[in-house]
Amino acid sequence: MTVENPRRALGVVFLIVFVDLLGFGILIPVIPLYALSFGATEFVGSLLIASYSAMQFLAAPLLGRLSDSRGRRPVLLLSLTGSVLAWLLFGVAGSLAVLFAARMLAGAMGGNIATAQAYIADITAADDRAKGLGLLGAAFGLGFVFGPALGGFFASESVIAAARGVLPAFVPVSEFSLPSFAAAVITGTNLVVAFFVLPESRPPDAHETPASAEPRESRVQQLLSALRSPGLGTLVASFFLVSFAFSALESQFIFLTNDQYGYGATENAVLLTYVGVVLAVVQGGLVGPLTDRFGEYRLAVGGAAIQVLTLAAVPFSPQLGAFVPDLGALLPVGPVLQAGVLALLVVMTPLSFGNALTNVSLNTLVSRSATDDEQGGAFGLTQSAGSLARTFGPALAGGLYTGVAFWTPFVVGGALMVPILVLLGRLDREAVTSTAG
Repeated sequence: MTVENPRRALGVVFLIVFVDLLGFGILIPVIPLYALSFGATEFVGSLLIASYSAMQFLAAPLLGRLSDSRGRRPVLLLSLTGSVLAWLLFGVAGSLAVLFAARMLAGAMGGNIATAQAYIADITAADDRAKGLGLLGAAFGLGFVFGPALGGFFASESVIAAARGVLPAFVPVSEFSLPSFAAAVITGTNLVVAFFVLPESRPPDAHETPASAEPRESRVQQLLSALRSPGLGTLVASFFLVSFAFSALESQFIFLTNDQYGYGATENAVLLTYVGVVLAVVQGGLVGPLTDRFGEYRLAVGGAAIQVLTLAAVPFSPQLGAFVPDLGALLPVGPVLQAGVLALLVVMTPLSFGNALTNVSLNTLVSRSATDDEQGGAFGLTQSAGSLARTFGPALAGGLYTGVAFWTPFVVGGALMVPILVLLGRLDREAVTSTAG
């Protein structure tokens, strides 16, 4: 460990990931409508959304291994610079092709999560790694909590009117450009902070290793090779299935609440904020103590087991509402908590809890399965698996929702948790936890 103040460095990495996810979250309510404004169909708009994960799939291992050979700090600074350019390009896009280019660049730079995870692995002891990675998971949750809210704020009519009175005439001002520019400014500020206060976490003599000079396999070959590894392969496959299954909820949740309860953007924002808060609390505050008591393996298994039933139960919240009271409106704004909605929140609480446990625990086990010189590459593989799952998972979930029945993507998602339990049950835990050194 070469960082003099690991706690401060951990805080800076937390800020980097949080701001990255904040910029990503700002554009969540904007992207579909932005694509439609150029005459794209809903299918093309879905491809625009998926292009981010597709590029993240390709870039995460590359950035992770680059950080193994050249250092974590340069890669993180490079990715932040690229993100600033991507959000600026997104705001001034004059065609659908430019919009795709900006989105793909943003996705490639979003592959820096593998480097951030490796940075945390560098500056934390093996026994404390789950706490550090849990803090990183909290950055994810907080980014998704505040990002869409900020996006809605910058896309509001009052903010647009104020911006037109302040910004020069050559700056495009619309409900699409302002959130993009806001993401660029926030990320740019993050870049400046990281440049001045983020130290390198890798020892100088570790930046050039014999392994880093060897020819690299393609991303797909690396993923296939990892799957053939008894320990790491099981973890990568489990990470893929968790991401694939949970993408059914992420992509179809708003469709479900709109169909069942007539909820629009405002009501769904309240529900999703609640989910984000649960994820942030679990990953940032509860994972560490739970890991100390039960260990990463048990938490990964327990989290997957919880999701089997809770994910499958989501579409049946109206029926489950028969067993809970109708509380009506609790706040002056936001959704009316009908019995079915309250049942949905009851289901979503353990579902979010289980997903947070599984994700953090699997990431920690991945870290323990790799040597110190392989941390970036190992995390890059799991993040690539997750990105690949989030590229194809929503497409399948949407097909099931519209082509079969509204409940099928959620039930199939819950069923996919069962093979995860089987895989983890066959995992050689001693081999996984004794590799890192």
